[in-house]
Amino acid sequence: MEHALSPATLTELRRPRPYPAVSVLTPTHRREPENTQDPVRLRNVLAEAKKQLEQDPAVTRERRNDVVEQLDKALAEVDLAHTEEGLVIFAAPGEHQVWSLARTVPERVVLSDTFLTRNLVAAQAAERPFWVLSVSPDRVALWNGGGDRVTEARVGGFPLTRSRDNFDAERQEQIGDMPSTFRDEDTRHFLKDADTAMGRVLRTDPRPLYVTGETAALSLLDEIGTVSKDAGHIPYGGLAHGTPDAVWQAVRPLVAAEDARNVDVVARRLEAARGQKAFAAGVDEVRQNAEQGRIQLLAVEENYRVTVRSNDGGHLVPAESGDLDAREDIVDEIVEQCLDTGAEVRFVPDGTLGDALGIAGVLRY
Repeated sequence: MEHALSPATLTELRRPRPYPAVSVLTPTHRREPENTQDPVRLRNVLAEAKKQLEQDPAVTRERRNDVVEQLDKALAEVDLAHTEEGLVIFAAPGEHQVWSLARTVPERVVLSDTFLTRNLVAAQAAERPFWVLSVSPDRVALWNGGGDRVTEARVGGFPLTRSRDNFDAERQEQIGDMPSTFRDEDTRHFLKDADTAMGRVLRTDPRPLYVTGETAALSLLDEIGTVSKDAGHIPYGGLAHGTPDAVWQAVRPLVAAEDARNVDVVARRLEAARGQKAFAAGVDEVRQNAEQGRIQLLAVEENYRVTVRSNDGGHLVPAESGDLDAREDIVDEIVEQCLDTGAEVRFVPDGTLGDALGIAGVLRY
């Protein structure tokens, strides 16, 4: 199952497919007893997808059989013991993908010529993704962080490794305050290569960066490279060979502190926008401004979700989940629309936005 959504992956997911491109969404649960219902719900929603394929006159028998086979393959890849809050399955002729999300999704089946990506985009933004670069003389590992976990990222050539044959005991001795390993020219070249590779990753998928390693390694990386100068430094060795949990525990305090600073910054920007008459609040007002590309900063409380429908005047009004004309993922629609128009999107703790009713924005004009 997939977790990390890069800009390149999102672009690929959004490209048109031969009809039908099927998107299957269902909420899942991390813990008992709620997760006992997940297998039944998953089977039911996949059965609904197959039923829609069977009943759609625009789907040829050959394509229906192909997509049904892809749905069955996707089901075989689902690991319900390790799901999070939402599951998204994409299937089209000749391909399928399974995505596990840390943000809940509405249960639905959509047949179109593109996959439904808005829930993935919103979940990725809510996770506040970051990178962790763990440095050692013989291995540099890259970790994909978001939410409350990290996983090793095998992108951009990472992990980078070199043979331990290059080292011997005498060269590991201390010279002043820097282990001689980090004065070795081969090590300098190795870490320079890591810096260059990390720079390429950041250009493709920019995120906050944290760097871990021995103090000497961090100093050398600062001296010879560029990516670590604006990164959070964590003088903690061994994580290039460490476990995801060990890396998460090392970076967790810095991530929490950065989250707190971001919440304060968002609150100040929203307050200033009120005084400048550049403030929008509530799902209807924010949605209208998002559609016009006017949102500069969107703030959403982490667990805010609302089901709505459009009234005769085009405004959004509350609706019941399951209603024929209900829009159950309107918040995720707004998030994706804002990101598409270049807005910043920040998820904040529940209750942060007060009378803004869960969602607010700073306007460009």
